[in-house]
Amino acid sequence: MIKQAVILAGGMGTRLQEITEKMPKGFLEIDGIPIIEQSIRKLINCGIEEIIIGTGHCSDWYDNLVKKYPIIKTVKNENYHNTSSMGTLEVCASLIENEFILLESDLIYDEIGLKVLINDARENVILASGKTYSSDEVYLDFDESNILTNVSKNVDKINNPNTELVGITKISKDILNQMVRLYNENLDKYKKIDYENVLQILAKNNPIYVHKVNHYVWAEIDDKRMFERAVNEIYPHILENEELYKIKREVLLNPGPSTTKDSVKYAQVCADICPRELEFGDLMDNIEKDLTSFGANCKEYTTIMFASSGTGADEAMISSCVPPKGKLLVVDNGSYGSRLAQIAKTYNIDTTIFKSSTYEPIDIEALEHEFQSENYDAFAIVHHETTTGLLNPVEIICPIAKKYGIITIVDAISSYGGMPMNFKEMGIDFASCTSNKHFGGMAGIGFVICNREELYKQKKWPMRNYYFNLYDQYKYFIETKQSRFTPPVQTFYALRQAIIETKVETIEKRFERFTECWNILIDAVKEIGLEMIVNEENQSHFITAILNPNVPKYDFDEFHDYMKSFGFTIYPGKLGNIGTFRIANMGDITYDEIIMFTKLLKKYMNKIGV
Repeated sequence: MIKQAVILAGGMGTRLQEITEKMPKGFLEIDGIPIIEQSIRKLINCGIEEIIIGTGHCSDWYDNLVKKYPIIKTVKNENYHNTSSMGTLEVCASLIENEFILLESDLIYDEIGLKVLINDARENVILASGKTYSSDEVYLDFDESNILTNVSKNVDKINNPNTELVGITKISKDILNQMVRLYNENLDKYKKIDYENVLQILAKNNPIYVHKVNHYVWAEIDDKRMFERAVNEIYPHILENEELYKIKREVLLNPGPSTTKDSVKYAQVCADICPRELEFGDLMDNIEKDLTSFGANCKEYTTIMFASSGTGADEAMISSCVPPKGKLLVVDNGSYGSRLAQIAKTYNIDTTIFKSSTYEPIDIEALEHEFQSENYDAFAIVHHETTTGLLNPVEIICPIAKKYGIITIVDAISSYGGMPMNFKEMGIDFASCTSNKHFGGMAGIGFVICNREELYKQKKWPMRNYYFNLYDQYKYFIETKQSRFTPPVQTFYALRQAIIETKVETIEKRFERFTECWNILIDAVKEIGLEMIVNEENQSHFITAILNPNVPKYDFDEFHDYMKSFGFTIYPGKLGNIGTFRIANMGDITYDEIIMFTKLLKKYMNKIGV
């Protein structure tokens, strides 16, 4: 699995000097987006976890990109005036861990080229195209085994000048080391050599392959004429191809599963792999650490994963975390708190229910009195009660429970990944979540983030549950790097992609996006004259429960179908005899989409007489 990419961006772009005198060539804009950012987004879409940019001229422009894309690292080639692309690659080499994708910064290209290289089973592969007639071409020769034999800009030195270097290459760590060694040992001779010419030299003793895509759509930009060609001739074809890849967009405003990105959907289209392979074990191990790190220190907490929905993770917590013959206190202030209590009763756990309003804040003083009234061993609560959108203040309640020596169990299924959380500061021992919801993966993986100290106490407890036992699942994975039972392989690849995109956006920025979408919705609800069941100050910003309008023409099914016809899915409430509908802003929801939804909401409600 390729995790890193290197973009060579040290050049001065002298043939575009009137434009690039004070700006790197990579910041030329097409369709309002710098070409370097278009490349970065394509790399992210293809599962690249870290992008190293080798800079030089106007390096601060690239350094500023780190603020927008935290997965970027920049390395400056201080001698960029006197070296070429190999000199810039050499300064990046120490940061490269394994096989990587190498790109030039002045390209626009169809994303499929990245997938071609990533899916090519061979090591060290140069992406090539047929003739482009673009000027300044770099031609390639290769033998009957597609092994590189020559690289030249001089067409007279090429046997068959119908193959051109694109500027995107897959390189192994071993070949990179050889490239750097050859360059440094012959610095006087090779100071201004380009990386492709170094590959040509190494190809005499190492197979460097050429993967030719005859009609590949791409362009390099070196001068004004090439820029105009890229804008007017090549970019429209790239956009046309992107439209072919797009999956029908359905915006899910129901509480889950949430809307996912196409890149996450496509991440499931991968080579088959036995989940007992070390490679897949490494994938799961990395996912475990990433999921933990969003809310806790990995030395103090760990994540245990199951093939399940979020409810499966809840069941794992309840059945595993209450000591033998222990007493459990559960807060029930909605359907999901009630579900926790039902799970406990299924396992015949001694359970007391603390009943609270479904739409008003918990009486914390009364709850603490309950903590004192019995010798409770464990306490369970839902952080975000998606029945109504009520956000329970677990950051206040759980530390109180801990004060009385009580294990804290939190359903964080529809809050974790959507807002900043620190489990240690919040006093959370165990928290359940899912691969979908805020993380934006595909539904199918339930997981529990566990306080290691509390988890280890379960080692000698009798198992109430075979499949969902937390400690047994943890112990088996630690010893084998495998899941006890067959995991949903493709769903894990989708979750990996969703985690990459979570890191790019950051949890903080994601919460800002959800909050802004919530503000747009709230303003529209007030303008229309609809009523919300939970006061704004107690809402989560993720779910808004709205009372059904009191007009004769209102019919939820008709309302649902109307919205569905525009690509929006909505969901009814879960409050028994109180009629509500719920609007979620979770997953891959955009400002423009929530604005469009509110316009349709106003139109529909006005039509039925609200």
